[in-house]
Amino acid sequence: MQHHRHTLEIDATPEEAWSVLHPPPPRRNADGRRLLVHGDVSIEVLHEGDDHGQGLVRTCTFRVPKWLLSGGVGRSWETIVESRPYEEVRYMAVGRPLWSKAEGAHLFEEIGSGRTRITFEESYEAFNRVSGRLLEKRVHEFISRDNEQLIRQALDRGISRLRKKRA
Repeated sequence: MQHHRHTLEIDATPEEAWSVLHPPPPRRNADGRRLLVHGDVSIEVLHEGDDHGQGLVRTCTFRVPKWLLSGGVGRSWETIVESRPYEEVRYMAVGRPLWSKAEGAHLFEEIGSGRTRITFEESYEAFNRVSGRLLEKRVHEFISRDNEQLIRQALDRGISRLRKKRA
């Protein structure tokens, strides 16, 4: 089993950070789907969950190493199992091409002066023991590295857009 933890501090309140990372589900697009796209990541919301996102079900596509022979694309099926606005969200997921399960959390902590510390935690485990021993660590490191960059970009762009919209 692999574990990853990443912390960043941003110039935004927990409410602003939450609204960027956990926005309400998008409106239906032209083909009737609720789809969000962030660079190489796409998220389709299949079920919205409650008012805070608990129970939300989504599928995600994202980059994985090309040597997995999946065309460099991974896919996960995820559900939000706990959601406390501006504090914490927890999820569980099943993914492929390296058939695996993941559990993770986004934790929001106000640190004063309009700043927030956001901690991302995830555990990741391949179902197949042989795949796990041979590939699990490398695949999870690849995905985690991409996630760190994508989350930082989403926060920077999203908070900027949010503040321009308010002004």
